[in-house]
Amino acid sequence: MQKICAQCRSGFEVTSDDLALLDKLFPVFGGKKYAIPPPTLCHDCRQQRRLFWRNERSLYRRACDACKKSIISMYPAGSPFPVYCTECWWSDRNDPLSHGREVDFSRPFFDQVKELQNTVPRLALNVINNENSEFINLSGSNKNCYLIFAAEFNEDCLYGYQVIKSTGCTDTSDCTESHYCYEAVDVDKCHTAFFCQNCTNCSSSAFLFDCKGCTECLLSMNLRNKRNYIRNKEYPQEEYRRLKKEIMDRVAQGQLEDVLQEFSRLKERSIHRAREVVSCENVTGDYLKDSRNLRHCFDVSYGEDCAYIFTGFQIKDLLDVCHTTDAQLGYESLSLGYGSYNTIFTHGSWSSRNLLYCDIVQTGSDMCGCVCMKPGKYCILNKQYAKEEYEKLASKIIEHMRQTREWGEFFPAGISPFAYNETTAQVYFPLTREEAQARGFGWREETDDAAQVSRVIPAQSLPAGIDAVPDDVLQWAVLSEGGDPSTGSGQAGRPFRIVKKELEFYRFHRLPVPHFHPDERHRRRMMLRNPRKLWSRKCMKCAKPIETTYAPERAEIVYCEECYLKEVY
Repeated sequence: MQKICAQCRSGFEVTSDDLALLDKLFPVFGGKKYAIPPPTLCHDCRQQRRLFWRNERSLYRRACDACKKSIISMYPAGSPFPVYCTECWWSDRNDPLSHGREVDFSRPFFDQVKELQNTVPRLALNVINNENSEFINLSGSNKNCYLIFAAEFNEDCLYGYQVIKSTGCTDTSDCTESHYCYEAVDVDKCHTAFFCQNCTNCSSSAFLFDCKGCTECLLSMNLRNKRNYIRNKEYPQEEYRRLKKEIMDRVAQGQLEDVLQEFSRLKERSIHRAREVVSCENVTGDYLKDSRNLRHCFDVSYGEDCAYIFTGFQIKDLLDVCHTTDAQLGYESLSLGYGSYNTIFTHGSWSSRNLLYCDIVQTGSDMCGCVCMKPGKYCILNKQYAKEEYEKLASKIIEHMRQTREWGEFFPAGISPFAYNETTAQVYFPLTREEAQARGFGWREETDDAAQVSRVIPAQSLPAGIDAVPDDVLQWAVLSEGGDPSTGSGQAGRPFRIVKKELEFYRFHRLPVPHFHPDERHRRRMMLRNPRKLWSRKCMKCAKPIETTYAPERAEIVYCEECYLKEVY
């Protein structure tokens, strides 16, 4: 089925496989199956619409609206709804059912959900089981961590994104089961790996791209199980140590940018795998592992029978879902996890089942149009019903939404509790303030709390080498370099602080103090990753047609899987 996207006007296809999976997700009430119409937006616009609901990194200091204590929240002071700290939200003083209301069939259903949103207390941060980790969000089971997001089971990690089961890592993105890594992107089971990308089982190394099983290697690409390599050349151990010291001394003494430029040039001349796919069967997409039957999926491990998934782990029978762990049966939703099952058009389902058009449900089931609910069952607009009455009313709501043309669409932009530039949508679909506002998206100007510091210093004026950085840098506000104002990421001049654990890490590993705000460092790491988009082009070795996330006009050397494996092994 060929369609035209109602938002960007591009053509897109709804395949028979898409329709078959969608049929599996049709809700059933009173024994009747309610069909969901095919999407009206292309998969990119659908993803953008969902990501508008995910604020990972924008944190604010404010007061809890219940106990009045100072808290960190993803919602700023002055939000139109109450915001509670974790203790108050889970306490008896918060009863989401007390805000319940009848369905008004004379009005659009989305308008009623929006009104409910503005009365029900929201949880300041989506976190669980963290210890001494105040400044993190959408994360759980972390200890002594700071400014990490979408992260679980970590200890002593700083400034990370999608960090899983790692220790002592700083400034990393998509880092799993790794230790003491720095400025690393897409690394797995690495130890003391600095400025590395697409590496697995590497240790005591720096400036590596697409290396596996390497130890003591520098400025190298496409290596497998090597030791004592620099610029893809093997050296005797003593000579290697001497050359390594020269290179890392340059880094410690303020010449990092020169080394990074050399690293970039080497990467351009290396071989690039068309897709990062490992132990998979019948899949399309990128960064896929141990999965089968996936269509147009990205960053998925242990997935089965899914399509249009963007970041998933241990999932099955999902269609159009972003950021999900341990979930089954879901459509047009995001932030699903911990046993989420049968979730449709929903933001935030944790250990919950049978949800329809809900905005955050913690351990509940059989709900429709509910907002920020604790454990409960058979609820509509936060009002509880008997099972038979619930199913009858839910069926009536679907028929009503068909008439208002709301049925089959995810929540519109105006219902999101966030401004566009606060959300992950801005990372993958960047807009200027003018572009966002022209489309009716909210925008929030970046402001930073006034810090009590002894000195304000431009990053360019920091001591060049780590040995010259004094202890009282911890009391300075550093004004960031860099940024891209055209996409709302203008971090130049934005102040940031160096924290004690961070300085200790730099000194121990002889790394320079960063010159960029943490948000700018995150943006730059994300720019190293390819877009979530597939192009058709030819293998640059055998000319066979391939599908890849490298656009045809890009200069990298891109090989099909067969040619790539022959070259690197």
